[in-house]
Amino acid sequence: MLNIVPKVYAQVTIKTGVVPPSLSEILGFVIRFFFILGGLAAIIYLLMGAFSWITSGGNKENVQKAQEKIQAAVLGLIIILVILSLVVLIENIFNFGLGISKPINVPTLVITGVSGQ
Repeated sequence: MLNIVPKVYAQVTIKTGVVPPSLSEILGFVIRFFFILGGLAAIIYLLMGAFSWITSGGNKENVQKAQEKIQAAVLGLIIILVILSLVVLIENIFNFGLGISKPINVPTLVITGVSGQ
């Protein structure tokens, strides 16, 4: 039999570069996600209030409802910003990560002095 292409044996190690996230990264993502979700909800509620004010047609009751929506949305945005600033302030004062500006430090169990046999 005629072999035109020789056989090549090689060991190939492929590293995909995909590393599963740690618990602290997941918790930080979830905390930031809920702050972003709350901010987006407040902005959407603000836009809904503005739209209902525009479409109220001068009706006093509808204008009052629209103003209440806008006030609630602005108050929600202010509360979110105050909480975010307090969390960042606490993180920087105590040098402790809560997931907003510094990563969360999850304690791990380290066992030393035990042999594997």
